[in-house]
Amino acid sequence: MPAIPHSLKIPFPEVVVSRIAGLEAGDTVVTPNTRLAITLRREFDRIQAAQGISAWASADILPVSAFIERIYEDALYSTHASHLPQLLTSAQEQLLWEEAVARAAGAPVLLSVAETARLAREAWVLAHEWQLIPRLGKFVLNEDCRAFSAWSRRYENVTRKARQIDHARLCTLVTGLCGSPGIAIPQRLICYGFDSVTPQWTALLAKLEEAGCEVDEVRETAPPVQRFEMPYFANRTVHRVECDVSNDEIYRAAVWARARIERDSTARIGIVVPQLSEYRSSLVRIFNSVMEPDVRQALPGTPRHMPFNISLGVALSSYPLVHAAFLVLELIQGEIEFERASLLLRSPFLAGAEAEMLPRAQLDAKLRKHVEPVITLARLLGLVKRENNANCPVLARLLSVCEKFCKKMSTDKQRPSALARAISDILRLVGFPGERTPDSSEYQTLKKWQNVLSGFALLDNVTTGMSYRQAVSYLRGMAADILFQPETPDVPIQILGVFEAAGMMFDHLWVMGLSDEAWPLQPRPNPFLPIELQRAERLPLSSPATTLELVSRFTDGWLAASQEVILSHARHSGSSDTRELAPSPLIAHIAASDIELPNLLPYVKHRDLIHQGRRLERIKDDPAPRIVHGKGGDGRARGGVAVIKDQAACPFRALALHRLSAESLKTPHSGLDAAERGTLVHEMLAQVWRRIRDKSTLDALAEDELKTLLTSAAGEVIARMSVRHPYTLSERLVRIEQRRLIRLAREWLEEERKRSDFTVVSTEARRSIEIAGLALSTRLDRVDELADGRRIVIDYKTRAPSVNAMLGERPDEPQLPLYLVAAEADAAAIAFAQVRSGEMRYTALARDNDLLPGVKGFAESRHIDRYDSWEALVAAWFDALASVAADFSSGHSQVDPKKYPQTCRTCDVRPLCRIYERAAMDFTEQGGEE
Repeated sequence: MPAIPHSLKIPFPEVVVSRIAGLEAGDTVVTPNTRLAITLRREFDRIQAAQGISAWASADILPVSAFIERIYEDALYSTHASHLPQLLTSAQEQLLWEEAVARAAGAPVLLSVAETARLAREAWVLAHEWQLIPRLGKFVLNEDCRAFSAWSRRYENVTRKARQIDHARLCTLVTGLCGSPGIAIPQRLICYGFDSVTPQWTALLAKLEEAGCEVDEVRETAPPVQRFEMPYFANRTVHRVECDVSNDEIYRAAVWARARIERDSTARIGIVVPQLSEYRSSLVRIFNSVMEPDVRQALPGTPRHMPFNISLGVALSSYPLVHAAFLVLELIQGEIEFERASLLLRSPFLAGAEAEMLPRAQLDAKLRKHVEPVITLARLLGLVKRENNANCPVLARLLSVCEKFCKKMSTDKQRPSALARAISDILRLVGFPGERTPDSSEYQTLKKWQNVLSGFALLDNVTTGMSYRQAVSYLRGMAADILFQPETPDVPIQILGVFEAAGMMFDHLWVMGLSDEAWPLQPRPNPFLPIELQRAERLPLSSPATTLELVSRFTDGWLAASQEVILSHARHSGSSDTRELAPSPLIAHIAASDIELPNLLPYVKHRDLIHQGRRLERIKDDPAPRIVHGKGGDGRARGGVAVIKDQAACPFRALALHRLSAESLKTPHSGLDAAERGTLVHEMLAQVWRRIRDKSTLDALAEDELKTLLTSAAGEVIARMSVRHPYTLSERLVRIEQRRLIRLAREWLEEERKRSDFTVVSTEARRSIEIAGLALSTRLDRVDELADGRRIVIDYKTRAPSVNAMLGERPDEPQLPLYLVAAEADAAAIAFAQVRSGEMRYTALARDNDLLPGVKGFAESRHIDRYDSWEALVAAWFDALASVAADFSSGHSQVDPKKYPQTCRTCDVRPLCRIYERAAMDFTEQGGEE
């Protein structure tokens, strides 16, 4: 064999390299996981190319599970085929275990049959890998173990009768086949990367040797006691690095990895994270920001080529494409939360998504104003047709197709294969996966989804049938069980979990998260197997002793896996957690040091590149265009009195809401919200006073007459509300609201009886008013006139604001002062009527003492020091409100909240003004107006 060029870097020990380079026909290499097998195949190909070979046979390198399945599949084409059981898929195994658990006596008390079945499957696998089944009878079984024993007997009987076998027993079956005529076995089997060997695998290796196969177990490291003293790499360095928090640790590792790649583009870098699933999202975010600060490649439709890969995928069901498929299927089967239906309306994975993108977003905003938190397909289709059918014809057609499909779907049980075809048909009819061409990641996700659907069809072999609802639920469970990650090209940086890193060798290795809380791992014995048996057989993670032994092997392996090894841990578990963390006892003997990171300062981000390349242009910050009044202009503002209130609160808010028509997306709510229930109270009292008209009539009403009047008025206003919200007010809610309105109205009328004679001259009266040339449309809740002609302007509130809210140059509650100065200039009082059970009262400003019960005249109020008289107060109101109106008309729209941050807490236009980006500079020391 030609010599391997010295310039070729192979990140494996010499003994491994020689085995890989010397592979011949008939040789097979098995590894404990797929990732290591892929890495070895790539190294084999690199070696062949480096030797100048232009074509070569692929190396037979595969994970141990695939090796066992291959022997079984070869046997299916031999004379043994008629006697072999059928191999179950993972989904078939899960379903059989769920049925075994569900049919047990204690199943009703289980919180999750599916999760219990998964844990039982794990116990079943461990029992066979470690050959524990014959020894179970020698131990006293607790309740959990007895339950598992019953489930496993039921499961075993079912599979035996159906001539089926699972992956847990397949190795034992293959062991029995080895050496039989017609069963192909390799000439030489090389085992690499195994930290521990189970008795089941040992038995298979012994049988292979007996059948004439040469078994060669390659040890990539020296014995454990010699690993640190006898490194494989010359001039190896080991550092222990302390970081402040985990995000700092990740950032340092990312910067370190980038520096190594920039120095040597052929370097192989490993990042090992014991708690990979917990930190996956942070790893992706931080490594992306360091490796690709120029985010142009992250734009839609642009391929991304990141130099790192994470071994741990995420649940297939969490991918947007698969999630959209489940949204369609779940909408068909019944009710669905509107927030999820909203995602479907705006999904790019349906037909017409590109052409109707904007109309569908606008439709979603409209629907949010009057839908319930939960919606049905029929209700959604009706709303789409009513609100936006002309603008979203494709969407309306898709929902109609779903409705027809829903009517066709029988509630009876069907075979999984028939349900799989039906699901494929409905997804095809709605245009899944959308109009645009999927990128590489979406294409791979789609193929994986199709494989899952095909696997669901294979459940015909283990169940007689299921309903559509059960099918969707089980299909979702299958997708959630699959950890999927789209394939990427070979990249230099591998981010791995502990078990995926076993056997891997690198030029540079960083292992993070090695605090005393995270490393060693916590023991995790299976609860369905006797703990004494697990410890006696020394199962990994079954006890503190075996766990320590396992993690010690991992730690020793890391120290021998690279020329540069960095072991790090955080000093604190989080930015807000002051608790100190110590290094793991397994690495504490290594002195803490710092590593040279010349590029530790943040890499230039795409945003910074834009700023650096900017050309400054100074533009005068002009106000908004003036509102043109009079002839040729429209001086009327959208929003009525709210224009003045918003302008007083913050000029920019008034501009955004009333001239730019900005509004936030509503959140669907159950029943009626506070505003709608307040509207009912307003309409109820208006209806009552339209019938009563004056206090003398109120006093003359008998109890039965009052009850009839209130019941009639409540029924009338609720009927009007039901027209606006036909799906919100159920019969039960109508009765509750009717009782509430009657009770509130009766209690308020008792408060009204304390007053002197008055007549209600108007209720809910619409008025057009003008102030400082600004025309506004308003509606006065109520205007009363006393016997002597004095008038009172009243506004109902379920919680009345204080009198101070109506005062000042920028009043918080300007509506009543505005009504007085612009609509009822001669009114002698303005009052908020608080209609709240047990707290009925007036909050008012009055000229005279005898206008309202409990309300002092202005001359006796505490505000006389600020305003000399009632007339002076009215004049001050006019000046303040005219100034606010003039500011709005002139285009004054500065971001100027009256009192930061209180003014901004419930504001809808914060994303437009970006108040929090400038708050630290402009408003933190600004007291604002009281």
